[in-house]
Amino acid sequence: MSVTRHTALESRHKALGSPLGDWNGMDMPWEYEQDVVKEHLAVRNAAGLFDVSGLKKVHIIGSDAIAVANHVCTRDLSIVYPGRSIYAIILNDDGCITDDCIMFHISPNHVLMVHGGGTGMEQLKKSAHGKNVNIIFDDDLHDISLQGPAAVDFLDQHTPIDMQNLKYFHHMPTTLFGHECLISRTGYSGERGYEIFAKASDVGPIWDAILENGKEIGIIPCSFNCIDAIRVEAALLFYPYDMSEENTPWEVGIGFAVSKKKAADFRGKDAVMQSIGKEKIKTFGIIADCDTAVDAEAELYQDGTKVGVVTAPVFSPVLNKSIAMVQLEPELAQPGIKLEVKGENVSCSAVTTATPFLDPTKEKRSKTK
Repeated sequence: MSVTRHTALESRHKALGSPLGDWNGMDMPWEYEQDVVKEHLAVRNAAGLFDVSGLKKVHIIGSDAIAVANHVCTRDLSIVYPGRSIYAIILNDDGCITDDCIMFHISPNHVLMVHGGGTGMEQLKKSAHGKNVNIIFDDDLHDISLQGPAAVDFLDQHTPIDMQNLKYFHHMPTTLFGHECLISRTGYSGERGYEIFAKASDVGPIWDAILENGKEIGIIPCSFNCIDAIRVEAALLFYPYDMSEENTPWEVGIGFAVSKKKAADFRGKDAVMQSIGKEKIKTFGIIADCDTAVDAEAELYQDGTKVGVVTAPVFSPVLNKSIAMVQLEPELAQPGIKLEVKGENVSCSAVTTATPFLDPTKEKRSKTK
């Protein structure tokens, strides 16, 4: 995909030493001059500020907004009240994953769909055909993300809303450092974190104010390479690397995002329900016996037989271990199975483990206080 979109924070990323690189058609800061481990530890111990504006933001507006959003995704939007959001999957007609997204219920006739690198927009347009809705792609709306344990107290000091009581997967319009925005308690880190949606004209001043006012408590800008590392510790999937159009939700561990009792029809509903129990692979975790990250797409073997592949490896500076998300034959997706990793640069032994690798109860991201 060629770069056709530009973040309003581009000059700031360049000033931090980022050469910028494409993600989802937008120039994004894959790295800064600072050590990525410093960024990683800031997220776990204080807070890191990310520009994730490469995510695509699409407004669904009109009297059929909920019906259209309900048809394009696997969750039941009819029970998601304004001010709440929900993680969902977008399927094709075969019941396989074409994208994932968060649906934000803004008002009774307005849903904001934020999705990644799949075909979410194309599927949405199909669902909207003939319906009373306007579909508006909004690249002026930017998304910056403050993730880490210090985020809640910091934001609470600088916005008029009660951040302590903003629940997980809830959002509110507000002002931050005098600029209008929408703050959502969501993120991609496994930490208690927040996404801040603001217009291009407001996002720069907000970014600057967060970094300036937060530097004394350890808030720093963080790169895309940092995102990729922290999300593996939290076992958060990235389309199309950990899931693709070859996978059903049941195979990659996100069956929770399919509302089985949803009365409304949605694309791929019959096919995905019929695929339950027919998994060809299962997503799981491994801990590798080496002092570096193993290779992405390295093959996994048991007794000389190939049984899986690595989808997302990282050396965790928090756990001091080489960990990876993998796809395995279903019967091997259980803790304690010994495997061999064979990659282009790294080959070693490994053992399977349940995920998330960090905070297995997921308490940090969802706790109420």
